[in-house]
Amino acid sequence: MSALQQTKKALYHKYNPIMIISAYGFSIAIGSFLFLYLGFKMDQYFGTAPNFMFGMFFLALFLTIGRLYQEAWLKRKEV
Repeated sequence: MSALQQTKKALYHKYNPIMIISAYGFSIAIGSFLFLYLGFKMDQYFGTAPNFMFGMFFLALFLTIGRLYQEAWLKRKEV
């Protein structure tokens, strides 16, 4: 039983970075929608067109994809 647990633990440890990087998909989606909504509310408050909405949306995309790229680059160097 202990050998099986060690094998599972080693397997989980091996694929843990892949799971962390794949979770960035959720981060990109949630961050994009959150910033899109925040930009929409700012546009309503200031009376501007979709300026803040698009700006905040692209800011969220840029930041989350940049963080994903940074994480993948660090994991690539470890291998």
